Amino acid sequence: EFVESGMIGKDLPYFELRPATSDRPGLASAGFADGQPRLLNIFASWCLPCAAEAPQLARLADSGVQIAGVAIRDRPQDVARFLAQYGNPYVAIGADDLSEVQLAIGSSGVPETFVIDGAGRIVYQHIGDIRADDVPRIIEELEKAGA
Repeated sequence: EFVESGMIGKDLPYFELRPATSDRPGLASAGFADGQPRLLNIFASWCLPCAAEAPQLARLADSGVQIAGVAIRDRPQDVARFLAQYGNPYVAIGADDLSEVQLAIGSSGVPETFVIDGAGRIVYQHIGDIRADDVPRIIEELEKAGA
């Protein structure tokens, strides 16, 4: 069962995550308050719906959306294999080995995607995989976050 986060409208909780894969930097909450809205996507290589949403994430990234990833309870080699197979839309990927960041931001499953505004606040949550018809809503929320 998916539950909406109680964190909507609140600042991202503090975190610093080591890189989940060798070709992208890790992820720290401090990097989000830079004036640039972006997506925070919670995913895992072992998550089947995460593979299903990969084309939509690729479309968003191709249209200029910044996507930060948090890999949940995963191994670097599995993350690398997943990204090699399904594409890597992420500008940075943090390794959340114990799901601490996932729980702190109020995510109950994978995949989940949050819109983070330029001040580092969580402004929107998409529960489950992003389907093609969800993409316009995500872009709309990003635009609102940047307004």
